[in-house]
Amino acid sequence: MTQEINNPLPSAYEAIDLATKASGFNMASDIQTCSLLKTLAASKPSGKFLELGTGTGLSTSWILSGMDRNSSLISIDNDEKFLDIADRYLSQDSRLALVLADGEEWVENNLEMKFDYIFADTWHGKYLLLDEVLEMLNKGGIYIIDDMMPQPNWPEGHDQKAKNLIKDLEARKDLVLTKQVWATGIVIAVKL
Repeated sequence: MTQEINNPLPSAYEAIDLATKASGFNMASDIQTCSLLKTLAASKPSGKFLELGTGTGLSTSWILSGMDRNSSLISIDNDEKFLDIADRYLSQDSRLALVLADGEEWVENNLEMKFDYIFADTWHGKYLLLDEVLEMLNKGGIYIIDDMMPQPNWPEGHDQKAKNLIKDLEARKDLVLTKQVWATGIVIAVKL
């Protein structure tokens, strides 16, 4: 077994990847994480999906490729420049709603919404508003975060934030948790 993936690339992936590199965006999820996102998405037929931190849409394209046609995905980002790349290549998919918004404001204004799958790839829903976002997760729903092993783009002191987040997640009684030393460090939790 190796780290290579055995999933075909989503149809828009290569174009988004080129646009991402040209834009200077360097915080996109790696391809191993994206492959896992697709696999996990396939486990939620007719699911309600939430992605916090669209970036340029690389991970979004993978989530969409794992979803069935009766599922829906809301993907939030606060950077119009990068969200425009996702919009350019993914907006034709009627299952997707791309939202330009501050993560905190969006979460606080949508606390009543419930999801079967949440990929928290930004501060909100991961380091901020964790409890609120986990309350949005349905029973049996999947919560995924990546970049939990040290990354070259981490600011000073971020390693302690990551350790504290893991402790907080491990202390919760409403989650079944798996930590993976794979890709960039992935945590997968399922809501009890």
